[in-house]
Amino acid sequence: MAQKPSIPKGTRDFDAAEVAKRSYIMDTIKQQFQLYGFQPIETPSFENSETLMGKYGDEGDRLIFKILNSGEFLSKVSDQDYDSKSEQTITPKISEKALRYDLTVPFARYVVQHQNEIEFPFKRYQIQPVWRADRPQKGRFREFFQCDADVVGSDSLFQEVEFVQLYDAVFSTLKLKGVTIKINNRKVLSGIAEVIGAQDKLIDFTVALDKLDKIGEEKVKDEMRSKGISDEGIEKLQPLFGLKGDFGTQIENLKSILSTSEIGLKGIEELEFINNAISTVKLKTAKLQLDVTLARGLNYYTGAIFEVSAPEGVKMGSIGGGGRYDDLTGIFGLKNMSGVGISFGLDRIYLVLEELNLFPETIADSTKVLFINFGKNEAMTCLKAVTKLRQAGIRAELYPDDAKMRKQMNHANRRNIPFVILVGEEEIKDEKFTLKNMVSGEQNKLSFSELQATLK
Repeated sequence: MAQKPSIPKGTRDFDAAEVAKRSYIMDTIKQQFQLYGFQPIETPSFENSETLMGKYGDEGDRLIFKILNSGEFLSKVSDQDYDSKSEQTITPKISEKALRYDLTVPFARYVVQHQNEIEFPFKRYQIQPVWRADRPQKGRFREFFQCDADVVGSDSLFQEVEFVQLYDAVFSTLKLKGVTIKINNRKVLSGIAEVIGAQDKLIDFTVALDKLDKIGEEKVKDEMRSKGISDEGIEKLQPLFGLKGDFGTQIENLKSILSTSEIGLKGIEELEFINNAISTVKLKTAKLQLDVTLARGLNYYTGAIFEVSAPEGVKMGSIGGGGRYDDLTGIFGLKNMSGVGISFGLDRIYLVLEELNLFPETIADSTKVLFINFGKNEAMTCLKAVTKLRQAGIRAELYPDDAKMRKQMNHANRRNIPFVILVGEEEIKDEKFTLKNMVSGEQNKLSFSELQATLK
């Protein structure tokens, strides 16, 4: 009995309509990346294990897909190692390669490996799949695409300004209005931790603060106390819990809170620069909003932090994010290489556009016209016409078999092909083509030039 086919959990098949919609998003992002001067690169789908392992923390390492060595992969494992059943001991001996977990670490490896060929500052974009051995659930997959853009070799804040503009340009082109680009700064968070005397608990403090809109003020305070943050320190945070108003108003309040923190004031200065620049050039549809609770992988970022939220009323997590990192390439020995980058969440953007019905109606259009096959002689005449139409950029097909007329017409209907062409003996004699509109049922006899003009 034949085995029923299946695909691994956390992966997906995409039909023609879905591929067309995904391509529409990726092409839009790619077009804007190129417009902003980013250059495309690609890296292998798998890397040496040593390149990836240890770069994402224990949790990240656990989610990396390891690739078994080819051949006798157990040959390097001694009986003693085998009996130990130690994952840390056995894995490096049976697996020397792994599927990439993200595009950032491979990019860091790329920059270091090709540093003598790269002109800095280097602006790169990359749109490729990544793999994570995560628990599949709605909106979370084991194989998915990342759409990243980064600049390395410059610590100028104009790069952050451009990324805000880039987000706005992409979402405006996709006609996704009402997007909010949230921004914060690692230095501001470090300054707050300094002011409340919790420098050594920066991660605990920010993880708790990040939950403010989910669990409320009192539970956030309880969590901070459980992490050893004093009541005196929490009391100093009180102005943060009620921090509201526009960008400028929040900045002024933050200056008061962080007046004794040099690093905090530096973060505020950077935020002010970005906001003033954006106010000067203006955004098309997106809104830039200061969010002091925003943390996003705090161990990784060193300056500005971005997160993009969908329009109000759409229940969806972030659809983009990124930030400034001061030592991306340091993990591979190239120090002091500052960078900043952002990413677009392709799958979530797809779901948002689908929910708001923002995909163009013609996006899934494939073949525009199908020639009905009445037999060998008629089909040969059709083939010549199909060839000329394709050369003119019109998507045309000839039904391959001289099947019953009804079968061929049903085929056109099921594929939503809007036109069919009938070429019989009479049409060949008159050098005409009978064009049928499959929606209205209207038929017209046309010369080839008339046919081409109509289909254009």
